[in-house]
Amino acid sequence: MANWSNLKTLAADPLDVFARRNPSFYERYAENEDQFGFDLATFARWEPVFRFLFEDYFKVETRGIENIPAEGRALLVGNHSGLLPMDGAMITVAMCNYHDSPRRIRYLATDWFFKIPALADWVRKTGQVRATLKNAEALLADDELVGIYPEGVRGVGKTFDERYRVLDFHPGFVKIAIESQSPIIPVSTVGGDEIYPNFVNVRELARLVQMPFFPVTPGFPWLPFPLMFVPLPVRWMIHIHDPIDLGYEPERARDKKLVLKLAREVQYLIQKDLNSLLKQRKSVFTGWEESPVEEKVSNGAA
Repeated sequence: MANWSNLKTLAADPLDVFARRNPSFYERYAENEDQFGFDLATFARWEPVFRFLFEDYFKVETRGIENIPAEGRALLVGNHSGLLPMDGAMITVAMCNYHDSPRRIRYLATDWFFKIPALADWVRKTGQVRATLKNAEALLADDELVGIYPEGVRGVGKTFDERYRVLDFHPGFVKIAIESQSPIIPVSTVGGDEIYPNFVNVRELARLVQMPFFPVTPGFPWLPFPLMFVPLPVRWMIHIHDPIDLGYEPERARDKKLVLKLAREVQYLIQKDLNSLLKQRKSVFTGWEESPVEEKVSNGAA
């Protein structure tokens, strides 16, 4: 049965409710003045909505949440999908609610999100940061967790026949990891590619309305707002892998062949894992067989 209490908290003082439910996260960031505009009150106001999606709607299962370090910097690198960046939101919910030491994850977001004033303000206040090398370096220097989707906007814009095909990773994340001496944590996500089945991208319309892509889904653009954005209740799996310490000196970040080679290795690791997870999945709407590997598993409420 759905846990509607996630949404009922919207009627109360969201920051007070969040402080009581997530005291460790609250205490870590309550007095934190963030240079990129993170606002704990805004995060607390929206967290129940995304937790409802995580626990009750998508019924997300996470494997390996303990692989995210309790302290110190790291790069979370994953496959991207879903038209809207719901995958990052689901990992944020898992980290906030199911990790022994809850922390925020600072996702590097494409410029498009910062071109719409109201949206840009919301994106910043909930913790995302404009995707630049300088910003990534500043976050890692401050020992933050940084989320990167190296497929970029191409990943979320995949058509349905391209689902779970990982596009070539931009190697910049490897360069950043070597320069900052940060571990890379690969993340494989199954579910996002099917919540908004994208039949085709209409490039001419995308250019006309200045969008990264213009999808055609069962809901968009046919249904009225907000129904056009209601996702399908697909069951999700998020597999967080062991951290990878590349072990190279910072100057090796200038070795383009090495950087590209390492980027491809992470890409192939995630693609191989996606293929394995898809084989384990019983169906799009019912979930997975038991994992063949003995792992600590964190489940959303059934």
